[in-house]
Amino acid sequence: MEPDSQHAPKGSVAEILFVIFLRLIAIACLWFGLQYWGMLVGYSLGGQGRFDLLSLPWKVAGASLSVIFPVAALGLWLTVSWGPVIWALAAGTQILMHGLWSGVFGANPIVIAMHALVALVYVVFRLALWLEKRHKQEEIRLDLP
Repeated sequence: MEPDSQHAPKGSVAEILFVIFLRLIAIACLWFGLQYWGMLVGYSLGGQGRFDLLSLPWKVAGASLSVIFPVAALGLWLTVSWGPVIWALAAGTQILMHGLWSGVFGANPIVIAMHALVALVYVVFRLALWLEKRHKQEEIRLDLP
């Protein structure tokens, strides 16, 4: 009896770990998105973060991030190319909020450090995957004498 599908080549350890990393970040992004939604509808912060009670900068940031983070989570979970781009927009927004405009949004060095760490790990993974792909291409050369 024949199997229903062809066997796909198995990914390397780096590829599997990269997918696990992206999915962990996707879960964190979904959590951030839910926190912003909870703030905007008055579920968290004792109702003090409701949309109608916020200042204009918080209204813009909260509404934007409550949409961007879940979209980034979806893109990261599906491991599509636009997922990290949307995450970079959301992370950059939070870094600007809590770093550059800390007088308006409050300082939060933990958020800044975590986003920087995630970006660093992402760059290391992409570099490792690029080196691995380059090494595999060098192995499969048929034009050598």
